[in-house]
Amino acid sequence: MPHALIVDDDMSFQLGLAEAVRLEGFTAVTAGTLAQARAELEKGAPDVLFIDLNLPDGSGLDLLEEMEAIPETVLITGQASMETAVQALRRGVADYLTKPVDFARVKMVLAGVSRTRELKEEIGGLRGELRKLGRFGPLIGAAPSMQKVYDLIGRVAKTDATILITGDTGTGKEVVAQTIHQLSRRSREPFLPLNCGAVSPNLIESELFGHERGSFTGADRIHKGYFERANRGTLFLDEITEMPLELQVKLLRVLETSEVMRLGGTESIKVNVRVIAATNRKPDQAVADGKLREDLLYRLNVFPIQLPMLWDRREDIDLLADHFLALLNKQEGTAKQYSKAARERLRAHRWPGNVRELRNVVQRAFILAEDEIGVDALPLGQKEEAPSSSLVLKVGVSVPEAERRLILATLEGFGGDKKKTAEVLKISIKKLYNRLREYGPTP
Repeated sequence: MPHALIVDDDMSFQLGLAEAVRLEGFTAVTAGTLAQARAELEKGAPDVLFIDLNLPDGSGLDLLEEMEAIPETVLITGQASMETAVQALRRGVADYLTKPVDFARVKMVLAGVSRTRELKEEIGGLRGELRKLGRFGPLIGAAPSMQKVYDLIGRVAKTDATILITGDTGTGKEVVAQTIHQLSRRSREPFLPLNCGAVSPNLIESELFGHERGSFTGADRIHKGYFERANRGTLFLDEITEMPLELQVKLLRVLETSEVMRLGGTESIKVNVRVIAATNRKPDQAVADGKLREDLLYRLNVFPIQLPMLWDRREDIDLLADHFLALLNKQEGTAKQYSKAARERLRAHRWPGNVRELRNVVQRAFILAEDEIGVDALPLGQKEEAPSSSLVLKVGVSVPEAERRLILATLEGFGGDKKKTAEVLKISIKKLYNRLREYGPTP
């Protein structure tokens, strides 16, 4: 049960606040002086500290100076001033209340403390699972490079910092973003992903910020954009370097002001959204190439996370291959296994498409093999950058079905690289994404 320490020399206020805290599921102890508070702190650190600014034997801020680890702290005062508020925030105070205290705000603070405690326990449990199984929530991997990623996720998840995830295609950037959201205080709110490269430049502003009825031809109703729909939650902007530069300026303004204005609108709308962005480009090079505004990079790159390529953590290949095969066995009620030679072939492949390519290869091998998956079932050619050279279709197959098989086979051959797939098939990246949405998710 979470624990609160209340430090205030007003006995009636002490008792009232303690009762309110207990009603929210906390245990509570009280102290009337700094000396009494120090004695309570020696018994153990609280999850939340309510402390009066002016106490008989000193200032509540003095106690914070002495503490090595400061818990969630709320400073309470009957004499508010800008100077004391700034001092309090600089010393790690989470909230600043004036007497008479608004107990609705106290309740909000306690709700946040409870969620933070849950997150710490959840993250701690995930780290224990990692040590045993090489897992961190939906992420799979025991390599040192992945453990560093898990540590970064554990540190940043409980904050609201903006994050930029970088890594090659197929390394799992969206899965990382989802994991951060699941471990955050926003986990009960929406997680909305938007691939900036999959939306027409003419429509992406409307998709992000929304539009009013009549704002352009065809706008026959009010449309709420991703920022409004993700309010209180997390917005994942994948392929951020594919966003038009003029729109990057507007995105920067939203990040700075937490306000959006719909197309055709006249009033700003306040939003509370955490933004996680991702790109498979090197950010500095994207700036040099004119694909990413430097000021937007600074704003997004508050907390960077770089994902390793699969070949750079090849000790995880067996772990991932077994994971994908176990999912398919469970789904189909089978017990297929890899042959020794197949495992060696999987380990030897360089995986230019990373984890996504491995997943696709396992799925195809599962379909082709009977009880044992051998080398002959693995669609891995000698030239790893080239896709499979042929696709067999029965006479009479419908054109939409033929197109579906061709798209999926080409995507698989290029290890999940959508840009290469679209280029080879001579279709737009937008059309490819639309088709993939129609086909639904693949294991």
